[in-house]
Amino acid sequence: MKEFQLKYGCNPNQKPARIYMNNGDDLPIEILSGRPGYINFLDALNSWQLVKELTEALGIPSAASFKHVSPTCAAVGLPLDERLKKACFADDIDGLDGSPLACAYVRARGTDRMSSFGDWIALSDECDAVTARVIKREVSDGIIAPGYSQEALEILRSKRKGSYNIVKIDRDYIPDAIERKQVFGITFEQGRNNYKIDPSLLQNVVTANKDIPDSAKRDLIVSLITLKYTQSNSVCYAVDGQAIGVGAGQQSRIHCTRLAGSKADTWQLRQSDKVLSLPFREDLGRADRDNVIDGYINKNEEDVCADGVWQRFFTVRPEPFTEEEKCAYLSQISGVSVGSDAFFPFSDNIERAHRSGASYIVQPGGSIRDDLVIECCDKYNIAMAFTGMRLFHH
Repeated sequence: MKEFQLKYGCNPNQKPARIYMNNGDDLPIEILSGRPGYINFLDALNSWQLVKELTEALGIPSAASFKHVSPTCAAVGLPLDERLKKACFADDIDGLDGSPLACAYVRARGTDRMSSFGDWIALSDECDAVTARVIKREVSDGIIAPGYSQEALEILRSKRKGSYNIVKIDRDYIPDAIERKQVFGITFEQGRNNYKIDPSLLQNVVTANKDIPDSAKRDLIVSLITLKYTQSNSVCYAVDGQAIGVGAGQQSRIHCTRLAGSKADTWQLRQSDKVLSLPFREDLGRADRDNVIDGYINKNEEDVCADGVWQRFFTVRPEPFTEEEKCAYLSQISGVSVGSDAFFPFSDNIERAHRSGASYIVQPGGSIRDDLVIECCDKYNIAMAFTGMRLFHH
């Protein structure tokens, strides 16, 4: 296939629209079902690069959930304990423990389920039937993977009455070293960001605490590769082989750190006994449960425990999750890894990361206030590595 005609570009008024290879070669993709759009392909190609690099770096199958050209989460396929399965609405999936790829997607989808609603999915390996069954019951726009088992393909093709977007990509495709794009009729050209992210980047530990265990190195790599394909500025919290909070596209770095930290906190609190035991009505759908859980934890637009409101969601009125209870729960959290796509200019970022259990940090370094940032890490016994590598992505 030399080109693919799109229904429209980013918006319905932006026509004509297509994807094609500038050198006249065939596209490195096959469309097995559906008709992906312009933004779908932006998500697909960015998310594929992320999972491909993540699996190459760590040797574990991986998955990503993407929305609007940034990951809501990326994860490698480590087993889930029963509490996490329940928090991710995955405790009823037959065969989950036997599929690392399915575990990776359950983690990726389950981290920030509100943001992942209607996501684009990327898988590092051939999609198996277990992973396909997980995907079938979620609201999703499409998937990209290097292959699909016959059973998985049949399951996915039955989604959305046969219109679900399924893309197969050539695992061996290597793009040109130079990339180009146009803005306002002007062509931009640059070398591709082929900087390799692996544990060797974590050798320059600048804090008094220099102990970064292998599990934390894995999580710091997860955060860095996730950041490489996240709209900048960006900060990523990670633990247990998955990104648990991504703060993307903020103009101020502290706002990135706060946004990612608040998402990480919500993920942690979602696994608390108070949330796991919420008495949902049986007729309440999964997406509605996600919204209610977020409202219960974060006290959003509607008080889900208020009289006249709780009856829509619960069989009995739950006790509110007080600020004191949430703070007490989060105060026990530690071992979280945090990455930043550029240097932390002030120590306030460390203070905020510490509140969400950060024990390990990786960033490029290079701020005129590096000494103050290091001093703040030392205050909390946080180990921090400087990579000397910025990861802006636009």
